[in-house]
Amino acid sequence: MTGSIVILLGAPGAGKGTQAKRLCDSTGLVHVSTGDLFRENQSKGTPLGLEAKGYMEKGQLVPDDLVLRMLFDRVSRPDTRRGYVLDGFPRTEPQAEALTKALEAQGAAKPMVVQLDLDDDLIVERAAGRLICAACGHIQHLKFSPPKRAGVCDVCGGELRQRKDDQPDVVRERLAVYHRQTAPLVAYYERQGVLERVDGSLEPDDVFAQLVELVRPSLVRGEN
Repeated sequence: MTGSIVILLGAPGAGKGTQAKRLCDSTGLVHVSTGDLFRENQSKGTPLGLEAKGYMEKGQLVPDDLVLRMLFDRVSRPDTRRGYVLDGFPRTEPQAEALTKALEAQGAAKPMVVQLDLDDDLIVERAAGRLICAACGHIQHLKFSPPKRAGVCDVCGGELRQRKDDQPDVVRERLAVYHRQTAPLVAYYERQGVLERVDGSLEPDDVFAQLVELVRPSLVRGEN
């Protein structure tokens, strides 16, 4: 593995998934989401997927070593030659330590880790105003992109709804879990000397511009 590895960190609602997709579209890196890995392996009935399904059916967490095996199975494919962006893994410090050891064993370069900084109150505000069209999936926002007609999608005229996951009390509970389990990763990667920070409160285009500015030099180095 000689390509660039980027790990995006940030609270739920900070925009990691959106920015990861834009970054990959712009740079040729591959977007690797652990949620997608689970779905792909289970839908194809792979040995890894069946093993993970066994844990999930018992209500157990999928072990870190199994997640890592899925991850490295995915990034061994030719389309990741230039590198990849990890979204959703690692989530805990033990997972980060296991990933570091696995990358070192593979002879991979150290990852670039980017933290999207965003205050909890702003995340709650953004989530509380998010509206999703029940018909076409288009996303609008009461404050940032209000519909022309209340409750009606600007794109297809379908009904706009708020997801239960976007209600303030639910968002704050998810944030509390994040701060307990995932936020310590910031300190871990700071100690590793690989952490960069981006102001996630800026407009999405400005956040994306910062990400590209950080990542492009590592792509150039990887191509030389």
